[in-house]
Amino acid sequence: MQQDAHEFLNFLINHINEIILAERNQGKVKLSTITENGIDSATSEPTWVHEIFQGVLTSETRCLNCETISSKDENFFDLQVDVDQNTSITHCLRCFSNTETLCSDNKFKCDTCCTYQEAQKRMRVKKLPMILALHLKRFKYMEQYNRHIKVSHRVTFPLELRLFNTSDDAVNPDRMYDLTAVVIHCGSNTNRGHYISIVKSHGFWLLFDDDMVDKIDASAIEDFYGLTSDIQKSSETGYLLFYQSRDAEK
Repeated sequence: MQQDAHEFLNFLINHINEIILAERNQGKVKLSTITENGIDSATSEPTWVHEIFQGVLTSETRCLNCETISSKDENFFDLQVDVDQNTSITHCLRCFSNTETLCSDNKFKCDTCCTYQEAQKRMRVKKLPMILALHLKRFKYMEQYNRHIKVSHRVTFPLELRLFNTSDDAVNPDRMYDLTAVVIHCGSNTNRGHYISIVKSHGFWLLFDDDMVDKIDASAIEDFYGLTSDIQKSSETGYLLFYQSRDAEK
């Protein structure tokens, strides 16, 4: 399989964060040697990487026997969403937070009932990041083909976005986003292809293709939504979407 842009994004974010922490802790060697138990607490401090990309998801599980709701938070740097044919990124995000019923062999261990019970579970966004990175899951394994294929479904992504799958106690539920960059996969399958990107800079949209840079109209973004047909053929489809919050510069 070719080098994946999403995997590279995760590597890059983690690597940058490691460099920042290493440089930060290098200047605190003496302090770290006198901390309790010899542990340098600075390593757990957030960096500007967290401030920009990190959001919080909350997993809510409701026991169908006693109605007790338990929740668990987890951090994220990007949201990975499944794609359907002829839909929108808003719809994909709603499906991301659809309620799932836990039953049969997948029952939930309720701490209140002290037994396994049927339950309903859903994921919602508790803290919206400054930069919202969305990964469209366009590569998946198909048993009938015995291999991974590219899903070129048409998925529209607007220039403006607001999330509606937020939790009741969300920190910033009304945050508005503007599309600022898209990584596009060009090709028909997972074993070959090419990545290009479009980025908004100083009010203009620029297309980057290796060493070539062209100015494009905003309307040209629609060319990268995907295909309306399920026939597998070469396509240029949005793969990673980056939305910047309007309050990011404040």
